[in-house]
Amino acid sequence: MAALFAPALKRWPGISDQSCLGRELTLGREVSIAPLVFIGDRVRLEDGVTVMPGCFLGDEVHVGAGTLIYPNVTILERCRIGRGCLIHSGTVIGADGFGFVPTPQGNVKIPQLGTVVLEDEVEIGANCTIDRGALGETRIGQGVKIDNLVHLAHNVTVGENSLLVAQVGVSGSTRIGRRVMLAGQVGLAGHLEVGDGVRVGAQSGVNHSVPGGQDVSGSPARPHKEWLQIMGHLPKLPDLYQRLKRLEQQVAELSPKPDKEPET
Repeated sequence: MAALFAPALKRWPGISDQSCLGRELTLGREVSIAPLVFIGDRVRLEDGVTVMPGCFLGDEVHVGAGTLIYPNVTILERCRIGRGCLIHSGTVIGADGFGFVPTPQGNVKIPQLGTVVLEDEVEIGANCTIDRGALGETRIGQGVKIDNLVHLAHNVTVGENSLLVAQVGVSGSTRIGRRVMLAGQVGLAGHLEVGDGVRVGAQSGVNHSVPGGQDVSGSPARPHKEWLQIMGHLPKLPDLYQRLKRLEQQVAELSPKPDKEPET
């Protein structure tokens, strides 16, 4: 019902003469490019792509048909965006991954040579960051929906139809399966495997791989039912501590006293 009453998106008609377009640009039918857009060389925009004001598309970016890019989005060189994607304002796709080698002279940057691939029908919220792979791809699977303020590090993969809620952070080279749900402020350490259908509760810290089909919560994350039991006992700890102190005192009072040494 909401879709029936939603107002139509206002698209800039055609290509603004206030945009800056690079060489060898390939445009499909009914592409819309608003004022103050910068597009690099050898970029390809398929049919019906809309690029709103203030966006930057680097060299050799490829954007699939029907994708909508809201204002002030940055898509850096060689990234590939699928069909029917929706990218909200302030998002940066293809920034360098956080790769450094500590040396006695300081931290030496490792060139980030990979790229980012968004498959079809991916939606990305406002102010998200998806880093390019150090080598190879950072890949977001078809139908993934990402909320605002999410960070995905280099070489992360996210499986089809997964949901990532606001302020999720995923460290490098972690692989997330299909239909995974990460609630708000979940953090995943690097080089983990999160299986298909896993659900992770809000503010959880996942520092180990999680097999498919599990629900986990807490930090460090543990099975959700176990975490609920722990949280249920936690408010009782002050009372249990006082009871334990009283029991220790009573035991001490009931314990036999050592005989006194005879006086000389």
